[in-house]
Amino acid sequence: MTGALSADLPIYDERRPQMRMQPLKAWHHFQNLLKDKENTEEVFHIFEALPWRNLRGRAEAFLRSERGQALRATEPYLPAILDDHAALRQTPKGSLAHAYCDFMESEGLTAQGLVDEFDRFAAKREHFEDQFLWYLNRMRDVHDMLHVLTGYGRDALGEACVLAFTYGQQPSPAHLFIGYLAGLNINKQTRRSAPVLRAVREGQRLGKACPRLCEQSITELLPLPIEEVRKRLNITPARRYKEAHAIWHGMGIDPYDLLGKNAATNLAA
Repeated sequence: MTGALSADLPIYDERRPQMRMQPLKAWHHFQNLLKDKENTEEVFHIFEALPWRNLRGRAEAFLRSERGQALRATEPYLPAILDDHAALRQTPKGSLAHAYCDFMESEGLTAQGLVDEFDRFAAKREHFEDQFLWYLNRMRDVHDMLHVLTGYGRDALGEACVLAFTYGQQPSPAHLFIGYLAGLNINKQTRRSAPVLRAVREGQRLGKACPRLCEQSITELLPLPIEEVRKRLNITPARRYKEAHAIWHGMGIDPYDLLGKNAATNLAA
């Protein structure tokens, strides 16, 4: 869903249901997620059950600003920009755009793919046309770019760290709930062989130091050298994450297959 850009759209539709904390519901869906880690819908359920309580206030403050409205006009729908790899590849080599394309292509991902997954979840809920929807969409659509900027991969620990990083920008308890519980599960499976929880905590700290990516001009950042973007956003290296990977590699364990047959054999040894 692209969200309309009509100037007469309200900033926030007062008919939206009030978000409330439902920890038991979050726990139920986390258990389902452990059974099927590819079921993204479970993640959406968890975020619905553990919302960022000041989200409306933060979004309204940005949308009422001159910068917020200018960004809404120039970047109405990020997936259309992010999935045009032919245009992104026209930027200089070494740019954020090239790094983003490399990451998405190597992982077989598209920005629209995440939108489609979310739309299947949202189809069961009432739809509201307001400017708040645009802000919500941007928080979702910058997720993969955070992987690129932070260096966190799509392995189990990398995803946990990205969620903790995102909490520093968008403090929904769901980010920490999934991030730390995933870390505990990794620790259990790997017999505490690496600084997993320290890596997650480091991600949380690094995210707090970074301005909200969803409130930045993505089209301005994309052509810039990726290291310049990291410096501008105060994103520093994730040392504990790299340390954990180095330890697992030294044990003959693939960090992207922590729960696989080879990992179990090597850990037992």
